[in-house]
Amino acid sequence: MNTLEKMLQANDNFVNNLPAEYLHCTDCEHSATISKYPDKQVAIYSCMDTRLVDFLEPALGIARGEAKIIKAAGNTITSAFDNIMRSLIIAVYELGVQEIFIVGHEDCGLANSTSEGLIQKMLARGVHPSAIHLVKDKLEHWVDGFNHPVQNIEETVATVRLNPFIPGDVPIHGLLFCPQSGAIKVIVNGYKHIS
Repeated sequence: MNTLEKMLQANDNFVNNLPAEYLHCTDCEHSATISKYPDKQVAIYSCMDTRLVDFLEPALGIARGEAKIIKAAGNTITSAFDNIMRSLIIAVYELGVQEIFIVGHEDCGLANSTSEGLIQKMLARGVHPSAIHLVKDKLEHWVDGFNHPVQNIEETVATVRLNPFIPGDVPIHGLLFCPQSGAIKVIVNGYKHIS
């Protein structure tokens, strides 16, 4: 059985044994009401690291329906209007988010990556050099710009804070997560920097 077939089988089993707290339908007698609007009015932007799955949110006291969760490699932001910023902008203006949390983590894999190493792996997998040439500057800025998780958190918080589309009254917090213990360390207290 290939990976897709395994996932579809797992989905079938999940749907057929769905716990009542996951039910969300208008004609169900015991349906839970989970809104697209986050109950705690927060957005959390974190890394896509597998060690954070089903670990980061409970460590922050966040349950299903309580926060907007955005993930990307290294939880970096590359421009004022990249996919992450657009998601945060929608979260604030359309989904009621009042606070943003940038959550990096110890032992982040991106800190050990280089653009040159990534380019070599791409070439080895058949990516054409002309395609790499089109994005090389952005790739270098993104991968080589990540040196340490704490520095990245501070820079990402500053990037969001200085973004002209994010209101000054939205606290932008920076946290460092330990993927072994679940402990959180405050790097930037966003309440100290709101206008």
